[in-house]
Amino acid sequence: MRYLSAMLLLTFATTSSADDWPGWMGPGRDNIWKETGLIDSFPEGGPKVVWRTPVAGGYAGPAVAGGKVFVTDYVTSDDVKIGNFERREFTGTERVLCLAEGTGDILWKHEYPVKYTVSYPSGPRCTPNVDGDRVYTLGSEGHLFCFNVADGKIVWSRELKKDYGTKAALWGYAAHPLIDGDHLITLAGGEGSHIVALNKMTGEQVWKSTTSPEQGYSPPTIIEQAGVRQLILCRPDAVSAINPETGSEYWSVPYEATSGSIIMSPIKIGDYLYVAGYSNKSLLLKLDPEKPAAEEVWRDKRNVISPVNVQPFAVGNIIYGLDQKGVMRALEIPSGERLWETQDVIGARPRGSETAFIVQQADRFWLFNELGELIIAKLSKDGYQEIDRAQVIEKSNLAFGREVVWSMPAFASRHVYLRNDDEIICLDVSAP
Repeated sequence: MRYLSAMLLLTFATTSSADDWPGWMGPGRDNIWKETGLIDSFPEGGPKVVWRTPVAGGYAGPAVAGGKVFVTDYVTSDDVKIGNFERREFTGTERVLCLAEGTGDILWKHEYPVKYTVSYPSGPRCTPNVDGDRVYTLGSEGHLFCFNVADGKIVWSRELKKDYGTKAALWGYAAHPLIDGDHLITLAGGEGSHIVALNKMTGEQVWKSTTSPEQGYSPPTIIEQAGVRQLILCRPDAVSAINPETGSEYWSVPYEATSGSIIMSPIKIGDYLYVAGYSNKSLLLKLDPEKPAAEEVWRDKRNVISPVNVQPFAVGNIIYGLDQKGVMRALEIPSGERLWETQDVIGARPRGSETAFIVQQADRFWLFNELGELIIAKLSKDGYQEIDRAQVIEKSNLAFGREVVWSMPAFASRHVYLRNDDEIICLDVSAP
């Protein structure tokens, strides 16, 4: 057993030169997996499971960095599956777990009591964010922590609801915080503090900016346009850009999110910026090439991609993604023309809000759908071409009357890390 454990650790050590997956959408925050040496198709019976570790409920995906895996969950004896469409009160404990990347053994954990009053109360939503020797986590009710990676000691913490005099949005704090230089930028809520920048080393506020009816769920995203870094915010009532150093606003365009549901990160395609959300609320903006400004091209166009839980992906001027109707579509920018759609990703008649996370690797894509299936496929303007799929983890939650698993995987060291509400697993997808 000691020999096998040593060999497992050696295997992971030899791939340490490859990219980690330190936070939401990977090292570039762009859902691109840069590793090579991966399988072309799945072996019979699916990819090998290297390890399994029990966890509790949660939608937060894992982060992988420096030989460690970080994941958050919610431990409760309450039946949280009955609270998906209500704001009932549930009592439990949020946890931050640090696991050994090679074995899944728990190296340290931190837990704290939390009373949930959010819809879909199974657990935290935000992927941990590893930055050097620190890891940052944000819970469903706004508990923000900075930990030492090595031992899990708290460096600093904030309670966003308390600090900014607000309450959690309907579906909780779900916008993944952004590390930008010396700042941690996160949605907070409250008057004049929809978005805040904190000193990432101390947790002290650097600036706060804008007011919105609710936090929304779209992660803060920085683009560069007209030679200027612009922090794009998709708020429930507007799409705007602010200066990431000061919080001062550059421009703002009205947007009306149904039930505050704007979830995706904005996508920049050349001089265009695309955002969309539930109930076919879409918006295409043209960014000024000379100064920080934007103007509307079109909005609420039918048959585009209005995502719910899944981040669309752009290649050139084509966007691929799952629409709220549960079908995958290809959308041309700037015309907004739908090139094709398919329900093959889910493989059943869609009932709405189906989920499949999309990651590009070389000339193909890895998709993880809500059925617990890992898919290898090619996407082009001509259509969806499936290469292979395998059932890798069980469905463990409920949504819209069906069983689902809604959690973004991590891709690192030629392995895939996935979780449901019962376990987190590590899959070996390296080529022989």
